[in-house]
Amino acid sequence: MSYINSIKILHKCSGCRMKMHFVNTGKFRINASGNKVDVWLIYQCVKCRHSLNLTIYERIKPNRIPQEEYQLFLDNDKELAALYGNDKSFLKRNRVEFGR
Repeated sequence: MSYINSIKILHKCSGCRMKMHFVNTGKFRINASGNKVDVWLIYQCVKCRHSLNLTIYERIKPNRIPQEEYQLFLDNDKELAALYGNDKSFLKRNRVEFGR
């Protein structure tokens, strides 16, 4: 699997049971519940490949997300994934540490 060039993060991996480096997979997960959606950027542990979802949108009506951006999420757009993966304020909101 290829990874997106973005900031590596440190987070406790539930697979390894210790703090590990995670990398940006360049993929998004969208979950619909009723008339609201959640959107996450998926990171993966470099050792065991366990996934970690970083929240972009939470319980929001789809029409509140710009249509162009929503389509990019559906298409797993690599450039958008890199943009979020290099956004320190986005990473801080998800309470992850920056990797070295």
